[in-house]
Amino acid sequence: MTTARTLRRYIARRFLMTIIGTFLLCSILIFMIDLVELLRQSGKFGSVRAGRLIWMGLLRLPAYTEILLGFAVLVGSIGALLMLSRKSELAVMRSSGMSVWQFLRPGVLVAGFIGVIAVTVYNPLAAAARTEAERLFAESFGREANIMRTQSYGNWLRQDGPDGASVINAGAHAQRGLTLTAVSIYQFDAEGRFVERIDGSRARLRDGYWEVRNAWVTRMGREPEKFDQYIVSTYLTPERVQDALGSVISLSIWELPGMIEAAEKAGLSASRYRIQLELLLARPVLLMTMVLLGATVSLRSFRSGRVQTMVVTGMIGGFGFFLLTEISRQIGVAGLVSPSVAVWVPLIVTTMVSTMVLLHQEDG
Repeated sequence: MTTARTLRRYIARRFLMTIIGTFLLCSILIFMIDLVELLRQSGKFGSVRAGRLIWMGLLRLPAYTEILLGFAVLVGSIGALLMLSRKSELAVMRSSGMSVWQFLRPGVLVAGFIGVIAVTVYNPLAAAARTEAERLFAESFGREANIMRTQSYGNWLRQDGPDGASVINAGAHAQRGLTLTAVSIYQFDAEGRFVERIDGSRARLRDGYWEVRNAWVTRMGREPEKFDQYIVSTYLTPERVQDALGSVISLSIWELPGMIEAAEKAGLSASRYRIQLELLLARPVLLMTMVLLGATVSLRSFRSGRVQTMVVTGMIGGFGFFLLTEISRQIGVAGLVSPSVAVWVPLIVTTMVSTMVLLHQEDG
C-alpha cells in the first residue's frame, strides 16, 4: 500500500513539474513577444519608460497565458509520459500489473487540481491585472496613438442623448469601456445638424453623461475654446458601453454572473458572457482531457522508435482540438447553439475518442 502511494506521488510530481516547466517556457516566450510589441508602440507613438513597459507586459501576461494553459498541460503530459517511457519506468509499471488508467490517474488528478486553481484564483488575478494593463496602455499610448490613426482605426461608438446624437472616437479604452482616452466627439442637435466637435484627453461615463477632461470645443464660425471639464449627455448605460467595448477576458469568473444578469436586463445579448462562464467552469475537465489526449500518443516504448512522429501527432491532435473548440465557441456566440452545447460537446467528443484509443492500446 505504501509503495503504491509513493509511486502515485512520484508520477504526480513528474506531471506537475513538466506542466509547470512548459507553462513557464510559454510564459517567457509570450512575454518577450509582447514586450517587443510594446517597445514598437513606444517608439512609434511616444517614448515610455522601460520600467513601465515591463510592468505593463507583466500585467498583460496572465491573461495571455491563461488561454494557453490547456496547451501547456497537453505538452507537459506528453513530456512526462515520454520521460517515464525513456527510462523504462512505464515498462516496469506495466510488467508489475499496473494498467494505463492506474498510472494516468495521478496525472489526471494533477490536471484537475491545476484547473480548479486556475479558475478560482488565477483567473480573477489575471482579470484584475488585465484591467490595470488596459488603463496603463490607454494612459501611455492613447493620445499619441490617436494622432497617427486614420478613421479606420480606434474605437467608434454612436450614441444618443437629451441634447441630440453624437459619435465618439477613442484612441483607447480602459475599465471595460467606461473610461475613454484621446476622445473626439462629434455632437449633433435633435434635427441631426452638426453642432460642435469636442476633443479631450479622457472621457468618463457618469450617470447620464460623459465627463470630458481637458476638452477643446470647436463650433462653426468660432474659435476653439478650452474647458477643464465638459459634459456630453447620453442615454448609454455602463452595461451597454461594456457590451460594445468591454473585453470578456477582463472579467473574472466571479464577475461574469453579474454581467450576464445586467446584459439581459438591458435587453442585450449575453451569449459571449455565458460562453466565457461555461469555458471557465469546464476548464478543469479540459485540462484532464488534455492528459488523456497526450497519453494516446506517448505510451509507445522508446525502443519501438518513431518518437518524433508521436510527438508531432500529439501536437496536431491538440491544435485540431483547439480549432474545434474555437469554431464551436464562435457558433455559440452567434447564438446558433446554447453555450453549454458549444463548450461541452467538443470536450465530451475528445474525451470519448481519447478513451477509446487508450482502451484499444491497452487491450488490443
